[in-house]
Amino acid sequence: MGIEFLLKYGSRLIILFMCIPVHEFAHAWAATKLGDDTPRNQGRLTLNPLAHLDPLGSIGILLCGFGWGKPVQVNPIRFDRKHTLRGGMAITAAAGPISNLIMALLATIVCKFLIGAYFSSMNDALNWLVLICRYFIMINIGLAVFNLIPVAPLDGQKIFSYFLPERIGAKLDRYQFQMTIIVLGLLTFSDILNGPVSWVENGIYWVFDKLTFWVDPIVNSVFR
Repeated sequence: MGIEFLLKYGSRLIILFMCIPVHEFAHAWAATKLGDDTPRNQGRLTLNPLAHLDPLGSIGILLCGFGWGKPVQVNPIRFDRKHTLRGGMAITAAAGPISNLIMALLATIVCKFLIGAYFSSMNDALNWLVLICRYFIMINIGLAVFNLIPVAPLDGQKIFSYFLPERIGAKLDRYQFQMTIIVLGLLTFSDILNGPVSWVENGIYWVFDKLTFWVDPIVNSVFR
């Protein structure tokens, strides 16, 4: 069993049992905070992976590296009156990608400590932990960026729609299915979108590295 095999399927297990549950829980938590108790009533206000995994989507992730979690059902009519229906849906949708970015940022901090520990000891086990942590960071960034693509049923569609006039949003809604097929086709069978998506992912990673600059002197003092 080679290293590539372990990293490949290990990363898919991380997606299933950490990234997707946190992502879906964030949707449920945001909707609940806005006044909708539907996620709570359906048992989605939990970090238990079993509550958020879709059987077919999980199989797809394990076998092909592409799949989905069980969507959190939201009733925007139940949102409090402080937010419009579209605004509440946008906030609920944004909570998922934001949760992935928060996990990636926290993992960046942990990764810097692991790198410092590794170079001070050259321990192979620590090297493995560094690799796993880096995969975890990029997986979460990748999930956030992918979900922010503005086509249904991804979160980006609800966020993007909030900033559009209702008349234009209604027209785009009529072509959402076609737009989704085109975008997914380009991502799967072409490099046209892969380049920009990778650029955004690497840019976010760079930003997180710079935001955690304060960790570097701490690591150097601990592991010097």
